[in-house]
Amino acid sequence: MWMYLGLLAALFLGLHNLCKKHAVQGNEVFPVLLGTISSGFLLILPFYLGSIWNPEYMQKIGFYITSIPWSTHGFIFIKSMIMAASWVLAYQALKHLPITIVTPIRSAGPFFTFIGAIFIYQEKPNALQWIGFFLIILSVLLYSKIGKKEGINFKKNKWIFAIIAATFLGASSGLYDKFLIQTLILNPQTLQFWFCFYTILILLIILSITWFPYADKRKAFKFRWSIPAVGVLLQTADYFYFKALQDTDALIMLLSAIKRSQIIIAVVVGGLLFKEKNKRKKLVPLFGILLGVFLILYS
Repeated sequence: MWMYLGLLAALFLGLHNLCKKHAVQGNEVFPVLLGTISSGFLLILPFYLGSIWNPEYMQKIGFYITSIPWSTHGFIFIKSMIMAASWVLAYQALKHLPITIVTPIRSAGPFFTFIGAIFIYQEKPNALQWIGFFLIILSVLLYSKIGKKEGINFKKNKWIFAIIAATFLGASSGLYDKFLIQTLILNPQTLQFWFCFYTILILLIILSITWFPYADKRKAFKFRWSIPAVGVLLQTADYFYFKALQDTDALIMLLSAIKRSQIIIAVVVGGLLFKEKNKRKKLVPLFGILLGVFLILYS
């Protein structure tokens, strides 16, 4: 069941990436990010209020948000800082790079998770899983060569370094999620609610320095329907992902790789919607990534 939940998370993440590209194009990145997280928070807020006013009903439908100690709040705040940094870098990169370049680089995230799962959680991959992960990495390197044809130099472009850093931080957060869900025994909606709450606080601090004081930046911001859509799709994907992690048999290295099947939507549909270049050539490394994910699932 946790593998199917991972595939559902991948579906909503793929749709989330398409809306995110639309939201940031020619727009101010930080207020877009705040808008997406805030819309996700508003989606979960009724569950929190319901857990206060009618806890029996919320427990019955499976969306009860539990009370947690301050120490657990501290652990969730750490996750919020990690992901806020990752999103800031990723949104800036997405604004300046094609989605068909950004998404495949992000797909290398399972490799970092893979290494962490071995050393931190002692998960033991077999031969097919090794082959699958290295296929993903080699495919991403092939994408870098295609990117040069679009005027993107992977060695000199600062947005490439930004998306790589964002990918590493995102993978670190994925490893941390297993600790939060399985060790601290947090249910998905409790983690999602407080994670959104603390991330909004962090973004408000950033915006109070970089955006709110500048009238020209505020005027440049364009609200689009895709901003709240990003938040709703992300929270839906995270819910299925955290539900999968609740299964003690779930392997974070495999779940991380399964989520990367979202690349089908980003590269194929996104390439058509945003009319990006070299779509056919990008199908070759896309196939390599999908083959890598298949080998992991098959193993």
